[in-house]
Amino acid sequence: MKEYRILQGGMGAGVSDWRLARAVGESGEIGVVSGTAMDVILARRLQNGDKDGQMRKALAAFPAREIAERIIKTYFIEGGKAENAPYKQIEMYTMTPSKELQELTVAANFCEVFLAKEGHSNPIGINLMEKVILPNLASIYGAMLAGVDYIVMGAGIPREIPAVLDSYATGEDASLRLSVAGAEKDEEYKITFSPREIMGEYLTELKRPKFYAIVSSNILATTMVKKTKPAVDGLVIEHSSAGGHNAPPRGGMELDAKGEPIYTDKDEVELDKVKSLGVPFWLGGSWGEPGKLKAAIAAGAQGIQVGTIFAFCKESGFVDSIKKAIIERIPEVFTDPKASPTGFPFKVVSLHDTLSELETYLKRPRICNLGYLRSLYKKADGTIGYRCAAEPEDAYVSKGGLREETEGRKCLCNALVANIGLPTVYKNGYIEQYLVTAGETLKKVREFIKDGKESISAAEIIEILLHDTAPGKA
Repeated sequence: MKEYRILQGGMGAGVSDWRLARAVGESGEIGVVSGTAMDVILARRLQNGDKDGQMRKALAAFPAREIAERIIKTYFIEGGKAENAPYKQIEMYTMTPSKELQELTVAANFCEVFLAKEGHSNPIGINLMEKVILPNLASIYGAMLAGVDYIVMGAGIPREIPAVLDSYATGEDASLRLSVAGAEKDEEYKITFSPREIMGEYLTELKRPKFYAIVSSNILATTMVKKTKPAVDGLVIEHSSAGGHNAPPRGGMELDAKGEPIYTDKDEVELDKVKSLGVPFWLGGSWGEPGKLKAAIAAGAQGIQVGTIFAFCKESGFVDSIKKAIIERIPEVFTDPKASPTGFPFKVVSLHDTLSELETYLKRPRICNLGYLRSLYKKADGTIGYRCAAEPEDAYVSKGGLREETEGRKCLCNALVANIGLPTVYKNGYIEQYLVTAGETLKKVREFIKDGKESISAAEIIEILLHDTAPGKA
């Protein structure tokens, strides 16, 4: 069996799109699509006119033709919407999402995986976040319909996912427990997804993908392998130098002179202990550099997870202007302890005219209209409400949140979708701005792009990363 050495990072929203994942797969390694916000992304791609026809091609392969036809009828605009026209808004996820929203989510994740798998026989994974829990059941099912090979998940403790995969493989319903602020100890809240309700007569048994949990400590690695039933199939050990969300420091949230969280030896994972768990593991966070793969293998890893350098290659979903600006300037990366509404540190690229700059951030009207990072809370009347620390401050406080929790919070949902050229457009003319995330490997980008070139392909990146492990290399 082929030993895959590179697991592509699943960067959301839509940075690790089907084109990038396919390019990695065509180059002989494991491509990974992001499953974050795929419902909005599919709807907006269709409203932009689906110029290359790829969305409609994938929808034509969707097992339930009626669902695909409804989605096209609802969202597709021949020739695309006017540039300054707002997109059609889709509903935000709740504990009880509508059938239409679940259908859109299933179909969107199906399309992304279906297109990523075309043209090669190498495995494709999908990356999801435990923190974006409400769409995850529908997202996983859609990916499985397309034959996804790996589910990769972090930003939390996803212990229930292996059981979900078992259920979906046989067409059974699956549920996830939800954390609800203010709930009593004996109260349990769940979101449930029914494959039969969505697929009806098209319901079939599905291939069960492998599940890899992203962890950042030995304790969590051990928990996912020894205490999760069924156990995980593998791990991604992610260092705090990785892009996107980082686990908070284990010693408590102390900041350095620059205002960044201080990570210490307590946050370093002991790889010998991970190796003793007996499952394959990948090393992520500053391991996607020339020469690092050989060291990872020597430490017992199957290979390395590579995100940041792929984020700025030709095939990634970032708009071209972002890639060009990054490659030209190689800006600083700041680990922002406040930007994310989740409360997790979030790496932000300091880039002109983006929400990384205070002036640009302050111009943005606070609004919550995508809602992927909303948290649940119990209202005084016993019903469940939804709030986000990046929404308007008064609204958040009226829902029982603390005003200080809103300080410095940024709407990642809208910013990340804007990064891939699908920004929310408002009737008053405001257009959502970028907020770019990358790992500390960003400073190494120019080591990959040489000979006067302005860009690099996924295949070229893979060739560089595999160089030291090629046969005959010492």
